[in-house]
Amino acid sequence: MDKDAASARISRYESEGMSISLEALFELAQALEVPPAYLLATSPAMADAILALGEQSAAQQEHFAELLGVLGELPAKKRNALIEQVLSPTKD
Repeated sequence: MDKDAASARISRYESEGMSISLEALFELAQALEVPPAYLLATSPAMADAILALGEQSAAQQEHFAELLGVLGELPAKKRNALIEQVLSPTKD
């Protein structure tokens, strides 16, 4: 497919004038070298998380998924404190 045709097709997908098939979604993800879930993310933060997770080994992905589940179950105040602790620069 030439560049103009591809651009027009992507524009129709973006404007919801055309639906993408699952097969085409996987082909697009492969061409862009991103996980297919990245293209389905509903926010920039989710897309960033998907890319970061996709760079990890399968074992690490399992650990991160478990960690996210545990964090999600914590009370908001405790969860936010832990996140702040992890994201803040180390104070020596």
